[in-house]
Amino acid sequence: MSGPSAILRFAPSPNGRLHLGHAYSALLNTKIAADLGGTCRLRIEDIDPARSKPEFTEAILTDLAWIGLTYPEPIRRQSAHMREYRSVRDRLIGAGWAYACFCSRGEIRARAVACDPDGAPLYPGTCRDLDPGEAAARCARGEPHTWRLALSRALPQALKQGPLGYVALDGEGKRWVPADPAPWGDAVIARRDVPTSYHLAVVHDDALESITHVVRGADLEAATSLHVLLQRLLGLPTPRYHHHPLIQDEEGRKLAKSRGSPSLASLRDAGLSAGAIRARLGFA
Repeated sequence: MSGPSAILRFAPSPNGRLHLGHAYSALLNTKIAADLGGTCRLRIEDIDPARSKPEFTEAILTDLAWIGLTYPEPIRRQSAHMREYRSVRDRLIGAGWAYACFCSRGEIRARAVACDPDGAPLYPGTCRDLDPGEAAARCARGEPHTWRLALSRALPQALKQGPLGYVALDGEGKRWVPADPAPWGDAVIARRDVPTSYHLAVVHDDALESITHVVRGADLEAATSLHVLLQRLLGLPTPRYHHHPLIQDEEGRKLAKSRGSPSLASLRDAGLSAGAIRARLGFA
């Protein structure tokens, strides 16, 4: 292929054991990278200090090695890069595209009249027009707060450079997909406990690691519109995207750690071989 080599990434969160859905995504990323003559990296997305556990990180490495996957070093661990994320967050704040939000989850639930694409209560904008001096004073006093994207200010700025969208790779080849971040409203870009969110960290890391193709589950397809907006605001490149179908259980539900879906470790302990797992997922 012409141009830079393809670089993909598999980016699990260490808040539980990997299941078949994770294995499918990891194997698919590696296959597409090989087909493109590129490479696949591993990233540990451990910004959540309450749920991310070192033992789960070690288990991820063990499970991936068991199904035959290895990755180039160094492996990026997001928890070691909070200073970078704080700097990116501050760029958005300094540009006037983010504001401090002091609302609790309960207050948001009580006032919300719709949900975002993830099904969470859509923020009603309560703190959007707080006096800047008052907001700064409350932050200085240490009042708990998140930082939210000021969509009504950020989106028009981004659109000055042209339509928002991305190239999707699917069974029909390449197609342009318009991005519509509006359903996310004023999304959180930095949590109360850490200076970032999943959305902000992932777009920063994809650019930092020169990711050219993002291959992830269909449950993240809606988030891509928000990611494209953040990329435009921060002057970052937009990778090509492929959102693959999710592996489901016998009841037609997606596999999930929270639902107790069988882990790769439990399948291994039950006597299944790595080859059997790969064959079951279509990678014999």
